Amino acid sequence: MLPDLVAEESAPPRRPALSPSRAGDFKQCPLLYRFRAIDKLPETPSAAQLRGTVVHAVLEQLFGLPREERVLSRAQELVAPTWERLVAEQPALATLLSGGALDSAGALLGGYFELEDPRRLEPEACELLVETELPSGVLLRGYIDRLDVAPTGEIRVVDYKTGTAPREIGEAKALFQMKFYALALWRLRGVVPRQLRLMYLADRQSLAYTPDEAELTRFERTLDAIWQAILRAGRTGDFRPNRSRLCDWCSHQAHCPEFGGTPPEYPGWPEPDASDESLVDRAD
Repeated sequence: MLPDLVAEESAPPRRPALSPSRAGDFKQCPLLYRFRAIDKLPETPSAAQLRGTVVHAVLEQLFGLPREERVLSRAQELVAPTWERLVAEQPALATLLSGGALDSAGALLGGYFELEDPRRLEPEACELLVETELPSGVLLRGYIDRLDVAPTGEIRVVDYKTGTAPREIGEAKALFQMKFYALALWRLRGVVPRQLRLMYLADRQSLAYTPDEAELTRFERTLDAIWQAILRAGRTGDFRPNRSRLCDWCSHQAHCPEFGGTPPEYPGWPEPDASDESLVDRAD
């Protein structure tokens, strides 16, 4: 059963938390954070996002199979039924992904198999929800694509990226996300992950990073500062736009003052979780 791309209306409210995607939104543009986390303005997923969602779901299923079945042909067989199941749960997605895009999902899986052999791995968890409260009271919440734990206890965090390896801005965003997960795991388990691994399936590149306690302590202060800034904006409704070249990809220009738009009336700081991530966020 694939999780919904949007939260179900019947889901009980959860305490507001900070996720990697929503923290990144606020850093990029406070008004974008408001549109997504508070106003919850609808966004139509792109074909690339949906393809990434399918690939992530297939890789999760792959590690649920016996080792001998974790081969490329079996992974590619899972693409079509995974997409069909997603559409059955959310019919509005049916027209958003073409057969060619599904074929390219199979090609991305081929890129994954060039980077590693899943028959040699036994992850502790896939699509793992991590949630922890920092000493300052900030609640962190996020989903880790894969968590590997060695017999000696060393932890590796793995994140699949279905795009190409990024340039400077994209790389900083990806590293921010991975440090978020590393900090959450450190606070939960008392162990700093040995490795943060980013796997870029489109161009068959793998990047690895080793954090340390001092760096994660500094990063914790960064997240504290972001959350305090969010709370200040939440009290007043003053979520200001921050125009940048990333605006070219924003779905909300019609509501943005930078483009002659008017935001909806501010509804106030929400009681439900203001920072939950959708499946599309996690598929990045």
